[in-house]
Amino acid sequence: MTTYSGTTGNGSAGEHADDAGFGQRVDQLGSDAQQFIDNARSAVADLGQSLDLKGRVERNPYGTLAIAAGVGYVLGGGLFTPLTARILKLGVRLAALPFVKDELVGMAESAFQGYQTGRGPPPSGSV
Repeated sequence: MTTYSGTTGNGSAGEHADDAGFGQRVDQLGSDAQQFIDNARSAVADLGQSLDLKGRVERNPYGTLAIAAGVGYVLGGGLFTPLTARILKLGVRLAALPFVKDELVGMAESAFQGYQTGRGPPPSGSV
């Protein structure tokens, strides 16, 4: 017969000692988890106070909602998706539009001035 350390012949006393040790470990894990949750809540509350989230939401609710959606999109893994690539392309095109418009207006004005200068008054000898 094989005997293991910490066991008795009838097994009753050793099982109670093991149950007590296991129960203590479970209690310790429970208290550690509760302490972790309390620390996390405290950190979130401190962060909320330092960022003045309630005040920001009251002053600008739609902007806060847009920022939250953007942060959620990035944290959710949406940064490297085809949709993001399309949005960035559209954004670059829209950002470049005023510059292109200014260049086209400048070219049109110089062409019109050249047309006006080349036209000028008719020579005095011709009718």
